Order: sequence, then C-alpha cells, then structure tokens
Amino acid sequence: MSAATKPHGHGSGHSHDGAGHGHSHGLVDRSITSSRDGLRTVGVSLAVLLATALAQTAIFLSTGSVALLADLIHNLGDALTAIPLGIAFLLRSFVAEKRAGYFVVATIFISACVASAEAVNRLIHPQTLDHLWALAAAGAIGFVGNEIAAQVRLRAGRRLNSPALVADGYHARTDGFVSLAVLASAALVALGFKLGDPIIGLVITAVILRITWQSIQTIKADPGDPIDEQDSPHHHDHPHEDH
Repeated sequence: MSAATKPHGHGSGHSHDGAGHGHSHGLVDRSITSSRDGLRTVGVSLAVLLATALAQTAIFLSTGSVALLADLIHNLGDALTAIPLGIAFLLRSFVAEKRAGYFVVATIFISACVASAEAVNRLIHPQTLDHLWALAAAGAIGFVGNEIAAQVRLRAGRRLNSPALVADGYHARTDGFVSLAVLASAALVALGFKLGDPIIGLVITAVILRITWQSIQTIKADPGDPIDEQDSPHHHDHPHEDH
C-alpha cells in the first residue's frame, strides 16, 4: 500500500477526542483517502466552500470590506485542501502531496498578510463602505455554505464511522459562525462605527494565521515514521477501509 493511501499516519491535523476538533489547511486526514465515499464527500463539501468563496469574492469587489476579504480567504483556504488530497489519490505520491500542501499554505499565508495589511490601512484611513445589504448577504452566504459543508461531512462521517470527517464537519460549522462576523461588520458600519470592519477583518485574519501555523506543523510531520497503534487517533476507528 502506498504512503498516499495509508490509513494511519501523522498527517492529520485533527483531534478526535470528542470535545475538541483541530483543523489545518493544506492536508485532509489521511484515513479518508482509503475510502472512495470519503473522497467523494470531501470533494462535494469543498466544492460548496469554493462556490461560497467565489460568491463572496463578487460581493467583495462591490463593497471593499476587509472583513469579507478575510472571510473569503478563509473559505477559499478550506476549498484548496482538495488539491493535496487529489494529488495524493491520483499520483500515489506523498512527496507530491506534501509539496502541494506547502503551496496551499503559502498561498493562504500570503493572502492573509495582504488582508491584514489592508485592515491596518483601513484603521489608519477609515473608509465608508457601500452596499451594506450586500455585505450582510455575503456573511449569510458564508454561514449557509459552511453549514451545508458541515452537514455533508457529518452525515458521511457517521455513515463511514470516520472521526476525521466528523471533526471536519464541526470545523465547518464553526467557520459558519466566523462568517457571521462579516454580517456583524455590516451592522457596525451601518450604526456609524467605521472601524468595525477593519477590526473584525484583523480578528478573522488572526484565526487564519493560527490555522496556517497548525498546517505547517501538520505537513512537516512524516507519516512514514513508526507509530504506536495504541496512541494512534485512528486505532480501530476505520473498519470500512477498502482493500
């Protein structure tokens, strides 16, 4: 069995302890690659997130909201996690997957830096935002898109007995509430607080940067290292593996 399809490894950025569920961009839990159903689920949910980010991009171009810019980068980052997963599945190459993972993380990091720089600029030079209803709609779109992705992942995770997909589902649900911050930004600006948009943009950017750091640690881990089955988060968790 190739490294790209091994069900066990350190390549996961998730915690499966029921209480917490970490997440990192750039790599999808390696156990999912052993199931075509799991791959299909990831593909569908990430397509939803990509469509969400594209819709938010169109609204960003008309509003110029930095809070919205940060959120669409966040949602686009989730959608881009399909790139390393697809490479691992098609090429059976962990090296190619790692390189793609670094590329994704670097792209997200650079985008987050641009968003944070723009947010700081808006703090120094406040601007009046237009089309506040469209901005509020973008926040709602982000919430709905992430909730759909959450439902797709949670249902498949329970069907496949995959803690990884369940954790990703809860992560997407949490991201939905991050998107609601964009709606709050529109409300603050409507009430006359111009700095509300860049402040919320900085908060969302901080979330992205934290995830970026977690992603780097995830990608640096080598799934080829020996692993103690008793300590593995996937031990006895995947009876559905294909052979």
